[in-house]
Amino acid sequence: MTTPYPPTTMRSWQYSRTTGGLEKNLALNLSAPLPVPKPDQHLVQVIAAALLLVMSNDGIWTTTVFHHFVWDFADPETHTKNPVDYKPAELPGVIRFGITKPATPGIDFAGSIVQPASGSPLKPGQLVFGVCGTNPVAGGALREFSVSKVESAVPIPEGLDPMDAATVGVAGLTAYQSIVPHVKTGDKIFINGGSGGTGVFGVQIAKAVGCHVTTTCSTANVEFCKGLGADEVVDYKKEKVLDVLLARAKEHKFDHVVDNVGSDEQLMFHCHEFMRPTGVMIVVGGDPSMKAIGQTLRTKLLPGFLGGVKGKVVGFWPTQKAEDLQQVGEWMKEGKIKTVVGSTFQFEEVPKAFEKLKTGRARGKIVVDVASKSYKQVSP
Repeated sequence: MTTPYPPTTMRSWQYSRTTGGLEKNLALNLSAPLPVPKPDQHLVQVIAAALLLVMSNDGIWTTTVFHHFVWDFADPETHTKNPVDYKPAELPGVIRFGITKPATPGIDFAGSIVQPASGSPLKPGQLVFGVCGTNPVAGGALREFSVSKVESAVPIPEGLDPMDAATVGVAGLTAYQSIVPHVKTGDKIFINGGSGGTGVFGVQIAKAVGCHVTTTCSTANVEFCKGLGADEVVDYKKEKVLDVLLARAKEHKFDHVVDNVGSDEQLMFHCHEFMRPTGVMIVVGGDPSMKAIGQTLRTKLLPGFLGGVKGKVVGFWPTQKAEDLQQVGEWMKEGKIKTVVGSTFQFEEVPKAFEKLKTGRARGKIVVDVASKSYKQVSP
């Protein structure tokens, strides 16, 4: 008897509460119904999903959701979307009001088209990568089938492993959009945080477009960041980052700055001293504490003479753009960007993957193998 495809049910990691941590509340539903795609969504079989880590240099867990909500409040023109995989779900009130329960985490994915969106040139069986779901808190990548909007999934370039393509998603879009539109060949860029999920892409993307790159990391990751292409690496364990930047500003100032960490307010308040007047400091990372929210409001709303920032500092959420995903994919195919997979977990080990994520010891991305050997291969 032939097994119908797609099936009527699937396996899906789900949670309805996050008390004590998301990883302690995940349960594997063996017969969850398949999602029903809207006309502008693809139905995809998930092959691999990658977890996104945002962490500060001093070990404080950070997220972008609350942080950038405050940036938006102060500057609505910066509004787009930037989810992460577990921290927003654990913030008070989010699980109660922000999602439909039970929810499935995961955003970054690679998969196979089951049913293309209306009018899409993609075909059943075609391999794609990008961002799945529509909820920034519960994207739905950690299940066997999911949905992805037309602008959120693009074909995997020939020869690129889906396990590698799955790592791009939010981190790749964030790195691309916080750098490429703001620089030109020969520019000097400072990337605060070069060894995390977003920083790994940021350093390589900046080099791909011809920039001179200075980045920061811990002692253990200095050679790693140099291997990504960084021209100069500041070891924050041995040197105070701001002091190094101010000293180097005597020789040259940066054309552009990206802060993937967001925990050192002094970098923002002194950015005009190490950044050119035409430069912009884009803050990607951020601490969701009330102290940090107050700092952000002070940064955006107060003029410089009253304690506000004198340089141009903006918050950032990435926008889902197919052309940006395609460019990152092409650079990967050409060897200009290499993926860094820190750990790989089987689909049945998802709670362990989140435990690993929360240790903060994951360099690069954590990838969950959902169905790399068992997905339905259909000729496009």
